[in-house]
Order: sequence, then C-alpha cells, then structure tokens
Amino acid sequence: MDWAGGWTVLADRVEAVITVAELGEFGLIAAVHALLPRPADARVLGVGDDAAVIPAADGRVVATTDLLIEGRHFRRDWSGPADIGVKAAAQNLADVAAMGAAPTALLVGMALPGTLPAAWVLDVVRGLVAECQRAGAAIVGGDVTSADSVMLAITALGDLGGRAPVTRGGALPGDVLAISGAVGRSAAGLALLSAGLADRAVRDPGQAAPAAEFVAAHRRPQPDYPAGPLAARAGATAMIDISDGLVQDLGHVAAASGVRIDVDTGSLPDRDRLAGVAALLGVGWPDWALAGGEDHALAATFRPGSPPPAGWTVIGTVSEGAGVWADSRRWDRRGGWDHFR
Repeated sequence: MDWAGGWTVLADRVEAVITVAELGEFGLIAAVHALLPRPADARVLGVGDDAAVIPAADGRVVATTDLLIEGRHFRRDWSGPADIGVKAAAQNLADVAAMGAAPTALLVGMALPGTLPAAWVLDVVRGLVAECQRAGAAIVGGDVTSADSVMLAITALGDLGGRAPVTRGGALPGDVLAISGAVGRSAAGLALLSAGLADRAVRDPGQAAPAAEFVAAHRRPQPDYPAGPLAARAGATAMIDISDGLVQDLGHVAAASGVRIDVDTGSLPDRDRLAGVAALLGVGWPDWALAGGEDHALAATFRPGSPPPAGWTVIGTVSEGAGVWADSRRWDRRGGWDHFR
C-alpha cells in the first residue's frame, strides 16, 4: 500500500454499519491510511513501508511509549472515539514536551474486537490526527491486531533541537516551582462522570462553565506542547508531565534531585472553580488538584535568576530536604495513580 492509493475504501461503506471484521485487517489499514495527512517534511517516510524514516537532525531522538486499555484508561460510554484518540496522543506527546523537546512523530498500535464498528476506529484515528496536528507531529506508522477489548499502544518521538534534555534530576535548593496549565480539572471531570452528575452539573447555571470544561478536560486533555521547549530555553533545571497526580509526579522530581518541594495550594490555577464544582459533590477540591491525574500540565523548576516563561504560574519552592510538602505540611496521603494499587 502506498501514498498513490493502492487501496480504495468508499466512505459510505466504512461509515455505514460495518464492523472491523467485515472490513478486514487490510481494508481497515487502508481506511486509516486515507485519513493520515502526508508528512509536511519531505524527508519523512511515513505509512506504507516496513518501517518509517524520520530525520534526527539533533543526532538524538526523544522517545516514549504508553498503553491505553478500555475499562482502565477510558470508557466508551463516557468518551467518544475522537476523544479517546486525542487523549491517547496527548498523554504521549506531553511526555516528549516534558523533556524540553518538540514532538515530531507518533506510532500507533491498535488491538480491536472484530465486532467493533469500523467507523468508531476511524473516529479514533481522526482524534489522533487532530492532536498530532496541534502538536506539530505526524503519524508515521503502526499496527493492527484483534483482541477481546480495545487497547491502544502509542510511541511518541521528539527533537531536542540541539538542547540538553531537561530531566527530573536537576532541581536545586532555591529554585522556584512553576506549572504550565492547570491540575485537578481531569479528576474533577472524572468525579462528575463517576457520580452521574456531568449532565446535571452542566445544566446548573452556577457551575455550567467549569463543569463542562472539567468533563471536557478529562475526555480531551490539552497539553501546552510549546511550553516544554520554552522552559528548556528559559533554563528549567527539572521538568515533568503531570500524568499521575501533582504530588506523585513532583515526588519523582524530589527523589531524583534529592530535594524537598513545597507546593502553595493557594497559587494553583483554577483553585476557585475547582472548589465550586467540588461543592456539587460534597468533597474537597485539594485531592483533585494534588492527587488527581491526566491533566498533562507541565511542572518545572527554575533558578531564582531565570524566571519561568510567560504562561507559567509559580506554585512553590525547592529547598534542602526530601519529599513533597503542601502548605508547609508533608503530604502523607495518596499521592496519585498507581495501576497496581
């Protein structure tokens, strides 16, 4: 199969009620292929051969991989297929940005039940494509196989542009802690969905805007990809993607750097709006902001003389010691997501 089109799939056939099994492996691949834009860089060899070819002008490639499993990372009754595609791309591309790199490419593996509507799969691909375009990356390959439930295996690649990677291990006492984006929004959206209150909350005039935004944030995280390279150029000493919860992920930075990190919860973006939505459920908002995951905001530390770039919010400090503290108290409660807990 090549870019000239060796396969032709009629749109009305695919979008009608036809399953993956009816379309077949190669028919599905052809239909997916038809949705992928040509790579903007003529040096990129994308879908259609045994492997992709991607330029690595820096001499190094940033690479990360992740799995999304139905029932564990998403539910089809809570999220549409395009939402799932966006989420799958975002959580991997954000890891690339957290190294200070610009995302360049995505490889997508899909394990699918044969009874799944083919149109559902193609909408997942549309979501993947949309988020890759937002990040400046291209889908350059992947694989399809059968399974009893949906699983997506994503590999993301990125380019450091000649800069050193920003790791978790460079934070120093005296640094300031800043965040690009907000935390707690996805956890709030998940809580609304879990309680069956998403629709009711959205109709509540007092909470309509934040509730709708938080549900959308859970379904479609929107990382600020340029913020990673901007932070690297501004002298970030350490950086991480907040995927499993702010405290838990900052704990990785604290451990790798051998420092104590203090978070000022009063400085967290969206604090007041989180509190308003939390009141609908009779819970406190700090657990969402500190222990909720899947926002894919970036957190980074900066030297006192190297302030964070525009768009970053200072939320804490780094000092000698160990662990993560919130409002001068060591955080000793659940810190975030653990697949085996």
